[in-house]
Amino acid sequence: MTDSGFDEWLSALGDDGYYLACPEGHGSLPPRRTCPHCGARDLTEEPLSEDGVVETYTEVHVAGPEFAGETPYVTAVASFGPVRLTGVFGGLGDERPEPTVGRSVRVDTEPNPNTGESIVVFRPA
Repeated sequence: MTDSGFDEWLSALGDDGYYLACPEGHGSLPPRRTCPHCGARDLTEEPLSEDGVVETYTEVHVAGPEFAGETPYVTAVASFGPVRLTGVFGGLGDERPEPTVGRSVRVDTEPNPNTGESIVVFRPA
């Protein structure tokens, strides 16, 4: 099952990610038809900043079935210019870096070992 707009955006993250911008400069993520801030309908694809900054994070010890056997892992929110992304800090591999607020990161995707679906991951820049 595909989620039109979101799946294309997720596929683009590893290469040249983008966000949607309205004429007022608000940023949002697909799928959108209108700006969630001002209601503008004229949205354009703008390049996502290469580096983001971790704003907050939490260590997950009890996960849903999609992440069974992967705990503990860290979910973080990072700011990339006018948009914020939520992803897994350091991915789900054995080597997981220590998260810190203010740390510079780059966004990527990797397959969830339990489902095979792509997930958003942050790697230290």
